[in-house]
Amino acid sequence: MSNIVKVTQETFRTEVVESDQPVLVDFWAEWCGPCKRMDPVLEELATDLDGTAKVAKVNVDEQRMLAAMFQVMSIPALMVFKDGKKVAEFKGVKSKEELKEKLEELA
Repeated sequence: MSNIVKVTQETFRTEVVESDQPVLVDFWAEWCGPCKRMDPVLEELATDLDGTAKVAKVNVDEQRMLAAMFQVMSIPALMVFKDGKKVAEFKGVKSKEELKEKLEELA
C-alpha cells in the first residue's frame, strides 16, 4: 500500500478530520473477498490523486470503535471526508472511475 494511509482510532483525527484534502476512507477486513478486490483500485486511485486527495484504510476488526462510530454494517464501506465531515458514502465494490469522479469533484 504505497500511497495509502493506514488509519487507527489514534490517527483518525490527524489523517482524516484535519486533512486539508478530501479523504476516501475504506473500511475493510482481511477476510473480506470484495475488500481484497478493491485493493488494486484503491492503489491506483491513491497514485492518480496523490497531492489532491488522500486514500486511507481502516481495518474494522482492529478498529471496532471507528467502525461503530460510523455505523459500518457491511464492508467494503467507503466514505469520503472533506473539511472533517463525511460528505459521501459508497457500499460494496466500486469502480475507480466512480470514486475518482467524486474525489475530483471535492478537491
